Amino acid sequence: MKLVLLTALGVGGATVFGALLGFAFRRISHRFSDIVLALAAGVMLAAAVIGLVLPSVEIGNSIPITALGILLGAVCLNLMDKLVPHLHRIAGADQESHPADTQRLNKVLLFVMAIAIHNLPEGLAAGVGFGTGNDGEALTIAAGIALQNVPEGMVIIAPMLAAGMSRRRTFIIAALTGVVEVIGTLLGFFAVSLSGAILPFALAFAGGTMLYVISDEMIPETHAHGSEQGATYALLAGFCLMLAMSHYLG
Repeated sequence: MKLVLLTALGVGGATVFGALLGFAFRRISHRFSDIVLALAAGVMLAAAVIGLVLPSVEIGNSIPITALGILLGAVCLNLMDKLVPHLHRIAGADQESHPADTQRLNKVLLFVMAIAIHNLPEGLAAGVGFGTGNDGEALTIAAGIALQNVPEGMVIIAPMLAAGMSRRRTFIIAALTGVVEVIGTLLGFFAVSLSGAILPFALAFAGGTMLYVISDEMIPETHAHGSEQGATYALLAGFCLMLAMSHYLG
């Protein structure tokens, strides 16, 4: 339990760390941001397949259950996207032609809300990973999610400051998006701890949410600013990095 709690704090703390970097480097090039995000996408892709989907098949010995879990995980996040616009659409909201301050602030807060909503299933994935009993594999999944949280924490700072929000309030809101991930990690762990029977489905569901985020949010964002080739190689490098971590630590 202590390891799970420390992991939850680490996953959520990565967002806070990214927010602190956002204060220090308010003007980060799209190319650098895309490369880092693509690297994280590769790590998460490998983590979803190796640490969640394949164990779901092995433990449950049922492809239909795994497939259903993946699809329902993706559908769940798709429904969340119906509640708030996609992250890559909102991220450009602050670049529109001089909107009114109130309207601009509302768009920025909507952007932050979208990130917070997506952080919950990512936290669940980190927590569910411990249900397999393989702590090394669970930690590599959490590491992949944490790596993705760093640039995510960075990008929410500048829009809030530009909208006129105080530095103190900006940091608090950014930190709260990390708290959501801590809660999600603990919920995922306790869910599979209470009933091992749901573990195969829970693993697949968590994997489906991660695959959806990678495909629908992360890859389009990294290919939106002219850094497609660099982002592609970074994604492959991240995948290989996670593959090595899973092999040597799993």
